[in-house]
Amino acid sequence: MTSLDDVSEMFHVESKKLNNLLSAVSPKSELPIHEIIELYYQIINMSSMIVMLKQQIDSKTSASLFGKILETEKIISEKFNLEIHPQIMGKLVNSIHDATKNLQSDDFAQKSKDDVEHDAKRYDELRQKMSTKEFVEQYDKGLSYD
Repeated sequence: MTSLDDVSEMFHVESKKLNNLLSAVSPKSELPIHEIIELYYQIINMSSMIVMLKQQIDSKTSASLFGKILETEKIISEKFNLEIHPQIMGKLVNSIHDATKNLQSDDFAQKSKDDVEHDAKRYDELRQKMSTKEFVEQYDKGLSYD
């Protein structure tokens, strides 16, 4: 393993990245799929780092790093798990419902080539949302085991 300074620096860089991702989440806006995936990846990455580091460092000799670990852990558990995660899940569910409803209500008779291509894109977007929802649900299942 690298020196404690290297580990500490890496943790600080990843924590900053997480904070930047979290600060970009607005209660009123819907995140694009790639940003949702990036956010969850970073949450999972940081959670794994926290578990590993808490097992390997001494809270007395590495007080600064240990404090940052606890602070990041609190941000994940309180801000992300209790606020942002349910918000993202709710928006995904509503978006999937709306997209499904709109696609089902379309009149499939007399469609032009452009209409068919547009519908294909809408179906692909729906598939991406549903896949992302499954990914988010997997994270949610992990929360209920903690």
